[in-house]
Amino acid sequence: MASADITISGHAAAGIHSGLHNAGGTTAQADGIFSNAGIDFAMSGASDNGITFAASISADAGTEIDQGDFELDGADGAKMSLGSVSMSGSFGTLTFDDGGIENLYSDGLTNADVSYATTIGAVSLTVAHDAAASTNSANSLSAGYTASGMAFTLTASEAAAGTSTKLAVAYALNDTISLSGKTDQAAGAESVQTIGASTTLNGVSVSVESANNSTWDVDLGYTAGGFALTYGVDETDGWTATATSALGGGATFAAGVDSNDSMYAGVSFAF
Repeated sequence: MASADITISGHAAAGIHSGLHNAGGTTAQADGIFSNAGIDFAMSGASDNGITFAASISADAGTEIDQGDFELDGADGAKMSLGSVSMSGSFGTLTFDDGGIENLYSDGLTNADVSYATTIGAVSLTVAHDAAASTNSANSLSAGYTASGMAFTLTASEAAAGTSTKLAVAYALNDTISLSGKTDQAAGAESVQTIGASTTLNGVSVSVESANNSTWDVDLGYTAGGFALTYGVDETDGWTATATSALGGGATFAAGVDSNDSMYAGVSFAF
C-alpha cells in the first residue's frame, strides 16, 4: 500500500501591456490587455519501501506576458498539460519530463527529458539527458560543493561545436556582502571571465557585475513590507524598472517599464 496526497491550487492575472516583444524579443507586438487563469494539481505519495513519488498536471487558458523579459508570450493552449514525474529515495531523485528539463549549462540549449540528482559526500551532482537522437546537446551535468562559506558550481554540456563548461564561485563575506566570480567557456567561443559583488542593508540592495568582454550590469532594489522596487542598467544603456506590491489575500500588483518603451501593469491572484 502507498499513501498519497493531492493539492489543488489556482492562479489568475489581468492587466494592460504596450510595446512588448514576442518570445525571443524579435518583433514588437500590438498594445492590448492580457488575462489568464489556470489550475494546478500536485500529487505526491510514498511507497512502503520509502520511495517518494510526485507528479503534476496543469490547465491554463488566456494570454500571458513574461514580466522578467518584457515579452508577450501569447495565448495558452487552453488544455491540460503534464508536468514532471519524479521518484526520490536514498538513491537520489530521478525525474522524467519530456522536453521540460532545462539544460544544466544553459537554457539556450536543447531541453532534456530525464535527470538524476544525488549527493556524494559533500558534492551535489545532477545529470540530464535529452533522448532525441538528433540533438547536439543531449547530455549536461552540474556539480556543486560548499565549504567555509564558499560555494563552487561546475556545469557542462555537449554542444554542436564541442563541450561547453562553466565554473562559478560565490563567497559570503559577511551577512550583507557577497562576492562572485565565474569563467565560462562556450564551445567554439572565447572564454569569458566575470566578477561581481552584491550587498543588502535595511531593505536596499545593490548588485554589480562586470566581464572581460566589455559587458556589465548594475541592479538596485528596495523592499519595505510587501512593496518592492527594482532598477537595472547595462553597458548598452538599456534599463528596466519594476514595482510590485502585495495587496493581501493572494493578490499582487506589478508594473514595469524599460528603455525600449515597453510597459505592463496588472494584478495577479493566487488561490
